Amino acid sequence: MTTVPDTEKIPLAKPEVDDKEMELLEKVIHSGDVSYGPMGERFEADFAEWLGIDVKDERAVAVSSGTAALHLGVRALGWGKGHRVLTSPLTFVASANCLLYEGAEPVFCDVERATLNLDPAAVEDALAKRPAAGILPVHIFGFPAAMPALEAIAERHELGVLEDACQALGAVDAEGRKVGTRGNLATFAFYANKQLTTGEGGMIVAPDATTAKRLRSERNQGRKADTKNFEHDRLGFNYRLSDLSAALGVAQVKKLNNMLEKRERVAELYEAGLAGIEGLDTLPSSRGSERRSWFVYPVLLPEGADREATIDTLEDRHEIEVKQYLPCIHLFPQFKKGGWQERQFPNAEAAADRALALPFFPSMSESQIGRVCEALAESLR
Repeated sequence: MTTVPDTEKIPLAKPEVDDKEMELLEKVIHSGDVSYGPMGERFEADFAEWLGIDVKDERAVAVSSGTAALHLGVRALGWGKGHRVLTSPLTFVASANCLLYEGAEPVFCDVERATLNLDPAAVEDALAKRPAAGILPVHIFGFPAAMPALEAIAERHELGVLEDACQALGAVDAEGRKVGTRGNLATFAFYANKQLTTGEGGMIVAPDATTAKRLRSERNQGRKADTKNFEHDRLGFNYRLSDLSAALGVAQVKKLNNMLEKRERVAELYEAGLAGIEGLDTLPSSRGSERRSWFVYPVLLPEGADREATIDTLEDRHEIEVKQYLPCIHLFPQFKKGGWQERQFPNAEAAADRALALPFFPSMSESQIGRVCEALAESLR
């Protein structure tokens, strides 16, 4: 495995791909089943086994993206026109776009300051004003949301729950469970900067075999799950994951524990290297039984710092790629019908105003991390 030389530009992300991925890709190419063949089923089974759910139930369903997984999850819960779903404004836009696909209304609630995840108290406040159909918590930046509290709220109000775990593969929640194993519909994404990558791709974990069967049908244009004929008995989509992508997934699952350990090591080195920068806040790796799965490495710049100037300095002078990560989405044009206002969600917006993602990938060297830390300190001075 090669790393980026210290004299070259340090990229924001870099997938860890080696000979095993090439071996399985060649196997798929030579088999002729490059689109929708047995490698996809193998990936689903391997993923389920790693996650710790029953492989025999076939509850892990591979799809073309995390967004596709979210969309199918919304449909499986029956959310649509007239339904309000409570979710976070501090997230990637797909978390709420998937509701608009089915005509449901995203209702944004503020986040906890400590975790930046959906605040159960804010959810309770929103429900006191108007009823809703469900909750869509986002495990933002790989830290587990407060699922026990959110599930208790959902049970009291008879709400469906869809977990957006697209950034949180490998995270552990307050009860010691891996994110995605609580029995809710849960989604994962495998874009190139994720903990596990298939280039593009995703997975949705169903609560039971019946729901999984429906998901498999809808990802394949609504085709009956137990037939090879062109029998389509429901509305569906082209959300299949190709066998080429699945081959990458099979190889990645085998080394996932090692890649997660490497990510944690990089995060620890960053934590130490950034400690001396006054006013800079980093995110916690754990809290009690909760464990973050490091997806990106965001920092919160000192209050009043010029983020755009910092970005320009790091990229132009130091050859270090960084990114604003993430903006709040409640003010995006597609959500304007909700009447959302600036400074309506103080915790989420304060974090969004200060957040900056630093280069982060498993093969980062200690010297590269040191170079980023020194350059950031200089830029802020």
